[in-house]
Amino acid sequence: MEIKTVGIVGAGQMGNGIAHVFALAGYDVKMSDISQDALNDALAKIDGNLGRQVARDKITEEDKHATLARISTTMSLPEIGPSDLIIEAATERETIKNAIFEDLLPHLKPHTILTSNTSSISITRLASRTDRPEKFMGFHFMNPVPIMQLVELIRGIATDEPTYKTLHEVVQKLGKTSATAEDFPAFIVNRILMPMINEAVYTLYEGVGSVSSIDSAMKLGTNHPMGPLELADFIGLDTCLAIMNVLHDGLADTKYRPCPLLTKYVEAGWLGRKSQRGFYDYRVDPPKPTR
Repeated sequence: MEIKTVGIVGAGQMGNGIAHVFALAGYDVKMSDISQDALNDALAKIDGNLGRQVARDKITEEDKHATLARISTTMSLPEIGPSDLIIEAATERETIKNAIFEDLLPHLKPHTILTSNTSSISITRLASRTDRPEKFMGFHFMNPVPIMQLVELIRGIATDEPTYKTLHEVVQKLGKTSATAEDFPAFIVNRILMPMINEAVYTLYEGVGSVSSIDSAMKLGTNHPMGPLELADFIGLDTCLAIMNVLHDGLADTKYRPCPLLTKYVEAGWLGRKSQRGFYDYRVDPPKPTR
């Protein structure tokens, strides 16, 4: 089927990035959130990011205006139900995601494809709570969405071939590259990335190195553009912990046990950039390591 209208649930960092790339690719986008302030902030963020693309000659001023014109917002979740494709980009908590899909079900068209931008939760399990598991997939964008080229496509056990092919074509239209992952905890990227970040936190916890030495070692020693602790702050320490818990619970292997120090930072509300403190203190410039 041809996708023309896209509904996005959640106007946070991932949701507004997804809205940006879909609208830029010519899709009509409706973005929903429970907060009008979040929607206003999302539109301002999209405007700013499009402006940077204009400044870098990636797009024209006309492209920017046309893209913004294709994005509308709503605080009413049922209003996005009639979309051809719906992308859930809410908090990484399964209960919240299930509640969103339950509220959407009465308002969907028969052909509507449901997807989740979850970074770790079982697609098969989420799909089983809906009336269309065959039209349900994981649609995992990387952060920041306008820059990162990869999209993970995750098929649940019931996902049919037309749904997969449709989303594969959508990714191509977005100008991105898809990687197909099986529906196992954390899929491909986070199955590899999060244990590395968790091990970096253990390295800090056990006193092997400081925050700055660990990040410097990985940037200069392995040519990573960002150190693992800086990256954890960028992702959000609560998200990192949630994914490690999914890995630990889903695979029952002690190698995925979240580091106690990561848990402690989350308990303190030190979640990284979004809370101004994590492994670095972002209230000062340049950010200062907190350990």
